[in-house]
Amino acid sequence: MSIKSVAAKLFALKIYKKTQAWANNPVATQNKVLLHLIKEAKGTQFGIDHHFDTIKSSVDFANQVPVRDYEALKPYVDKVVKGAENVLWKGKPLYFAKTSGTTSGAKYIPLTKESMPFHIEAARNAILHYIHETGKADFIDGKMIFLQGSPILEEKYGIKLGRLSGIVAHFVPKYLQKNRMPSWETNCIEDWETKVNAVVEETFNENMTVISGIPSWVQMYFEKLQQKGGKPVGEIFKNFNLFIYGGVNYEPYRAKFENLIGRKVDSIELFPASEGFFAYQDSQKERGMLLLLNSGIFYEFIKSDEFYTEKPRRYTIGEVELNVNYVLIISTNAGLWGYNIGDTVQFTSLKPFRVIVSGRIKHYISAFGEHVIGKEVESALQEAIIGTNIRVNEFTVAPQITPTEGLPYHEWFIEFENEPEDPVTFAEAVDNAMRKQNVYYDDLIVGHVLRKVVITKVAKNGFQEYMKSIGKLGGQNKIPRLSNDRAIVDLLNKK
Repeated sequence: MSIKSVAAKLFALKIYKKTQAWANNPVATQNKVLLHLIKEAKGTQFGIDHHFDTIKSSVDFANQVPVRDYEALKPYVDKVVKGAENVLWKGKPLYFAKTSGTTSGAKYIPLTKESMPFHIEAARNAILHYIHETGKADFIDGKMIFLQGSPILEEKYGIKLGRLSGIVAHFVPKYLQKNRMPSWETNCIEDWETKVNAVVEETFNENMTVISGIPSWVQMYFEKLQQKGGKPVGEIFKNFNLFIYGGVNYEPYRAKFENLIGRKVDSIELFPASEGFFAYQDSQKERGMLLLLNSGIFYEFIKSDEFYTEKPRRYTIGEVELNVNYVLIISTNAGLWGYNIGDTVQFTSLKPFRVIVSGRIKHYISAFGEHVIGKEVESALQEAIIGTNIRVNEFTVAPQITPTEGLPYHEWFIEFENEPEDPVTFAEAVDNAMRKQNVYYDDLIVGHVLRKVVITKVAKNGFQEYMKSIGKLGGQNKIPRLSNDRAIVDLLNKK
């Protein structure tokens, strides 16, 4: 065992104890975070507009600060982007994380000197918790790859901006820089396919021990490695034993990954976003990710089925329940206040508070009142393929409201690696699993409002071609698991 791995174990124990201190006092921790945020921002334009000097509790905060999405907060953000100081947070941001918007084009999410360290610490602490629990630390002596966006940054009114993953690349700790792959030059390649090919060439003969990225794009990397080497990734990288991922549920990819790797490897799930690093998997034994309550973020939760009512109730950490779908609302030390990031979560544990990401509040199917969410379609597909040789590369689901004949239905567009031998039986299994996941969907089937699911096969690399056609191949871009219209699948049908 190297000196570096021994030091990592000692540091892991220290971080574990520090984490337990706030995790065991969740309500007090969150109250302290809120009051600190209010104190720091009461002199800003937003703080003055919303009378921060009178806020003494989470109830006061909810009464005085409405829930907003980016569009509603944009008038304040626009002032920050143009160089104004003390608008949402004291001073100016260090960076803007540039993301894709829906109705307003690019979104500029501020990152401040107070918020930026938490993005780095959370990723580090996720690995340290893994080391503490498993005792495995030898991997830190090998090479690690983080498939991410380009670190080349632009500048706007004196503030640098880029993709979050590209910004984070500037903060890799010195003790990891010698182990980090790919090279800076390769990381700067903008075209994703060119970049992945370059990464394959750089890493093929290295001692890769940790690989990290969004599963769909790591899959592309693994496939190219396998093509080059003619053998499983686990044989190419004999010491590769830890996969770190975020952004999407890994379960639909797990069987395909194990086939590409040739064996099982441990994994750590992260919940990062431009707006904040919210949670990470702190245990290989427990389901869900530890919600980070002491990281400069105050959390509120709105039940998904109440979100679009006139005045939905905002729950704090001490009021949440298990297995309820909540819209995640955040207030941060980057100057986001009562901010709806669009993600929905469910709690899997209340001691400590662990969550899973259940979907997006805007990504659902409710063409007939069923309100199917991302977690439900992922769980249904996973159940349907258990015990079979079926492997799925990618999928999405959309309603078919006006079929040429028969009842309407949910149409599943699936790119198979291994197709089902009996498509009819497979579709039946998916439908049965969906009916167990969603009682409203079951009622629609029983009541003959809908017919059972229809499976439509997508050609090999069809989803990659779709993402390429809309300029979102690679990086942090993800395929929506479902949508309430057919905009995505109509384009897929053309591929």
